[in-house]
Amino acid sequence: MPEMKIVEQTLAEIGVTTSESVSSLFAEVGLRFDKQASEYGNDPENWRLLLVSWTGRKSGVLSLITDNWLKPAPPELRRAVGQELNKLKAHVEGVLEHGRVEIEARAEKAAQAREQIDLSLPGIERPMGTRHLISQTYEELQQIFLSIGFSIVEGPEIETPYYNFEALNIPAHHPARDNMDTFYIEGARGGDLLRTHTSPMQIRTMEKQPPPVRIIVPGKVYRRDNPDATHGYMFHQIEGLAVDTDVTFADFKGTVEYFVREFLGPAAKTRLRPSYFPFTEPSAEVDASCHVCGGSGCRVCKFSGWIELFGAGMVDPAVYGFVNYNPERLSGFAFGMGVDRLAMMKYGISELPLLYQNDVRFLRQFP
Repeated sequence: MPEMKIVEQTLAEIGVTTSESVSSLFAEVGLRFDKQASEYGNDPENWRLLLVSWTGRKSGVLSLITDNWLKPAPPELRRAVGQELNKLKAHVEGVLEHGRVEIEARAEKAAQAREQIDLSLPGIERPMGTRHLISQTYEELQQIFLSIGFSIVEGPEIETPYYNFEALNIPAHHPARDNMDTFYIEGARGGDLLRTHTSPMQIRTMEKQPPPVRIIVPGKVYRRDNPDATHGYMFHQIEGLAVDTDVTFADFKGTVEYFVREFLGPAAKTRLRPSYFPFTEPSAEVDASCHVCGGSGCRVCKFSGWIELFGAGMVDPAVYGFVNYNPERLSGFAFGMGVDRLAMMKYGISELPLLYQNDVRFLRQFP
């Protein structure tokens, strides 16, 4: 920006001795300001430099005029210099303020243009997360049993041998207590272990709650299985228990049939095959007609027309002795189902590891 050496001299040095020459001098200074303002005042950075060069406290033109023209002016010229200086200040400040307003208005308009939403542009697709297939199956199973009066209880994944085995009528010599099937925690007092089923909460609930009892127990369980297409050392389970007076095998069968129809569809049929579990007597394996072929036989059901769902049975009276229930007056049934296996069966999944590999290409199939 051009310098103005003239304001660094006094009036005497410039040769100004009359009021008329003072007016002419200030008019010349005003013209120089107007020229600079028109050339440099439209750009924000140049406007800032113009502001500093004219209104700066130490080296600004107006400050230099005050120091070099007004203060040392002879008495006969001081009034004229003061008047002209005030006019120049008012003019300079007015032009600079007007420039500031225009620059800020342009900046605001540009910002609004950048931030303006173009409604003609296509919308931004924001992908939404979904529940995992295991969570979806959990919720579906829970809703089925909640609708017929069951409640949900949860418990610890680290259990004692008493609750995991003994109170469920599984004595020390039973094969299920072999180290090959159970994860025991090294150094734990009392031989604590990772629960092999959620049945311990059946015992814990009956200890605290008098009958009637109708509960389901969801949760993760752990067994020392070699991982393959259908097995893993951790899986998900839902176990159920119903205890009351006059609960019969017919109640058990009706509950099972209701669940199968709700989960697999109204056309699904059930059958019970004799089996053995240490905590139920009699015990049964619950099969359902194949949901793929309708029972006619296919690869899914190995051409038998039936698919094994879960184990169940009437609660063994010996179990009531651990919770101080009267086996002469009470009866009930219990069941345990693998959530992973039910999800695989219902949705046609061939390998268990697919549920845990976090491959979004697989998970997106089950929104």
